[in-house]
Amino acid sequence: MSEQIVIVGFGPVAARLVDELLPAVRGGHARLTVVGEESEAAYNRVLVADLGVGRTTAGALALADAADLAAQGVDVRLSVRVKRVDRARQQVLLSDGTAVHYDRLVFATGSRPVIPNLTGINPDPASPVLPAGVTALRDLRDADVLRQAVDGGKRVVVLGGGVLGLETALAAAEEGATVTVVHNGPHPLGRNIDRGGGAVLAAGLRRCGVRVAGNARSTGVEHNAPDGGFSALLLDDGSAIDGDLLVISCGVRPRTELAEGCGLSTGTGILVDHRLRAHHEPHIFAIGDCAEVRCPDPGCAACRNAMGPSGLVGPGWRQAEWLGGYLTLLAEGAAAEADLLPALPPEQPAVVVLKARGLNMAVAGNNGADPWDEEALTAGAVNGRPRLQIAQWADPEHGRYVKMTTRGGVLEGLVSVGMPRTAAELVGLFERGAELPADRSLLLRLDGPDLVPGAADPAGTVCRCAGVSGAAIQGAVEGGCSTVADVAKATRAGTGCGGCHEDIKGLIEKHFSPALP
Repeated sequence: MSEQIVIVGFGPVAARLVDELLPAVRGGHARLTVVGEESEAAYNRVLVADLGVGRTTAGALALADAADLAAQGVDVRLSVRVKRVDRARQQVLLSDGTAVHYDRLVFATGSRPVIPNLTGINPDPASPVLPAGVTALRDLRDADVLRQAVDGGKRVVVLGGGVLGLETALAAAEEGATVTVVHNGPHPLGRNIDRGGGAVLAAGLRRCGVRVAGNARSTGVEHNAPDGGFSALLLDDGSAIDGDLLVISCGVRPRTELAEGCGLSTGTGILVDHRLRAHHEPHIFAIGDCAEVRCPDPGCAACRNAMGPSGLVGPGWRQAEWLGGYLTLLAEGAAAEADLLPALPPEQPAVVVLKARGLNMAVAGNNGADPWDEEALTAGAVNGRPRLQIAQWADPEHGRYVKMTTRGGVLEGLVSVGMPRTAAELVGLFERGAELPADRSLLLRLDGPDLVPGAADPAGTVCRCAGVSGAAIQGAVEGGCSTVADVAKATRAGTGCGGCHEDIKGLIEKHFSPALP
């Protein structure tokens, strides 16, 4: 008898899991039900800001087609919410009054935006009431609100100095809006970037037409617009930043309330082991933004320094691909083979990349130490372990900054602002754990005026979200793919954050340029 698999949530990570399970559904080994709160099937939430400034379409963001899935035997429930999980009966109870049995249940509930406690906004974190003119920019309706503001050349205030907030600000400013970024701290990306890089980044934002208000603590919002909507963001020093639209970009928080309600263990996210199983519950799994991989064994070395959910789509997709294979084996009755599957490999430290036309930035790993801080440089250099070394170069006048933190010649952290080719090389070295050249200045010359920009390195990973190499993309191009959309359909490259689109174009142009007159 086929297994009933229920997926709670229908975002990008759930869509990838559905794709992985379709062969088992078509083969009659599994019955699959997907429950999504929104009226639309899964779409690429990472690119909602691009949709909001008119750079893409809702159709281009789509990751699944509900009608097509239904034709293949998937039970897709849209505009429906899971009210409760009954673990004793192995049922999920839905908001439309129905109940669905499960043999395997997968939480893919994602995350919700963090809404700061501001006067004028309902502080209930589970169900904040955002007034007119205030958006967290998470779904297609939020994108419509931003699009109206940008098309009208309105004043947009972005609260939060994270990557998504900065990308939204840069895109909106380039498309004609008047944009101000408000953040608490000396520079944007305060949790990721060092002081020097942050200062150059802030200057770069201003050159791109984005006002930056740093060290600013927000206290409330005013609603004095003619329609009763947002009119100003209030700060604790008594000043106000006027605007027509407030975009809240203060991070996200895993959605764990359903799991908590049915008694599952949670930390930052739903606690799962290295096979993505909920603690002490073999029938329930979690993937994506809502899942925290931390096994129950307190002596597990891999979990000793485990972080919470990354908030990035790439790790969620890799979890979905692994879990798809595991659940397929279980559905086919090959439990012994499933148990022999290697556990999900731990995620490597994340690389933060700013995707903007006028500003290039890449940040990764430990980059906080200063070159002259002897205490920081020698910390951890015990039992024969090499000490940290810092190579740093800055040209603030031209918006360029590079910092390399190494141990034994291998990168432990990097910052690159305004140096796209150097950044690409450093990110590749960081991800491969390769040694840097002894003369670090060789890397700076990659962005020299005498070097012509080249296509992406076929030997390296081009699309980090989907884990697609340059060689795979090149093979797709040689097979006839002539656009980024063609390559995405063939390899999934470019379907995540979109930061690799220029690299994919470079590989396409490199292949087809000899044929051009």
